[in-house]
Amino acid sequence: MSVTSVHKDPAARTMTITSEFAAPVGRVWRLWADPRQLERWWGPPTHPATVIAHDLSPGGKVSYFVTGPEGDRMTGWWDVVAVDPPTWLAFEMGDPNIPAMTVRVDLAELPTGGTRMVIEVSFGSADDMDLLIGMGFEAGLTAALTQTDALL
Repeated sequence: MSVTSVHKDPAARTMTITSEFAAPVGRVWRLWADPRQLERWWGPPTHPATVIAHDLSPGGKVSYFVTGPEGDRMTGWWDVVAVDPPTWLAFEMGDPNIPAMTVRVDLAELPTGGTRMVIEVSFGSADDMDLLIGMGFEAGLTAALTQTDALL
């Protein structure tokens, strides 16, 4: 089913994307925990990701790049703040061209046996939020999440 809602709260400087999947929590967790699976959905369809380093422990780092349609590469990173497999993950995220943001991922079992995934992105300022959403961050992350159904 993938993305069910996107909620932006400018006062709190947050964007929350909720998705639902017909897969158990442990299986959805592997989308984040397995770098090869992460590569298959993290970038939007037109910008596939390549994971260079992947350490989901507190203090760990995930480094990657996405490749655009013309072959251009943009690097990105996560600094892992906290993690409790298979239910949540928190990290700071950024790249050399954008302000850093904080991301929290929560996975919860649905009564149907599926999983609800809530991704909350916190921006450093209202200006950062406006800039990043204007640059297509919301559209890019939503498009990336549509690729997860095929993996599950």
